[in-house]
Amino acid sequence: MGQHVKLTTTDAHTLGGYRADPAGTPKGGMIVIQEIFGVNHHIRAVCDRLAALGYVAIAPAVFDRFVRDFECGYTPDEIANARSYLGNLDWDKMVLDMTAAKEELKGTGPVGVIGFCMGGTAAFLAATRIPGIAAAVSYYGGQIGKFADEKPKCPLQMHFGEKDEGIPLTTVEEIKKKQPQAETYIYEGAPHGFGCDERASYRKEASDLAWQRTQDFLAKNMK
Repeated sequence: MGQHVKLTTTDAHTLGGYRADPAGTPKGGMIVIQEIFGVNHHIRAVCDRLAALGYVAIAPAVFDRFVRDFECGYTPDEIANARSYLGNLDWDKMVLDMTAAKEELKGTGPVGVIGFCMGGTAAFLAATRIPGIAAAVSYYGGQIGKFADEKPKCPLQMHFGEKDEGIPLTTVEEIKKKQPQAETYIYEGAPHGFGCDERASYRKEASDLAWQRTQDFLAKNMK
């Protein structure tokens, strides 16, 4: 369903990405931000699911800043390797990468953003820092607490697992206090990564509910 695309940022960086287009006239565009595991099978599948819902979806390869074409799965060794790149992350540069994806989506209608894990934090930053985003959805964004004083410019929905070992419920409650306007959901018994059916932490019931809420939120706000 999808195809590889090249994006160029305002600081003249070129990066790759995956684009999935709907069969008919698009309802809008969606920027899909990866976990630390690259634009892998899971992220491409999210793009395909969004395309099936009527959105043009683009997942920019934000790791291209420091390692080209990186993607991996979820074995312990692969997870450890992906984590070795965390020190390279530059949130300001990631905002530029997301903005390049937004430019690529011009003409598709309203543009939203959805992100997972690292991308969940990036989606929050897109809501606060990129003008013209129509809606933002964040799944288990582990660093949102650091940026929770920033003010989103669009409707925001956030999903957290009750048993997320990296995001304490105290942090989630603090985020909720600072973002009272946002739709914030906590999924009982769900660990980090519960929305990815390729991870050992996948929880079908929580994932299905979160995805339904995501669809409803986009339908309401992507206008």
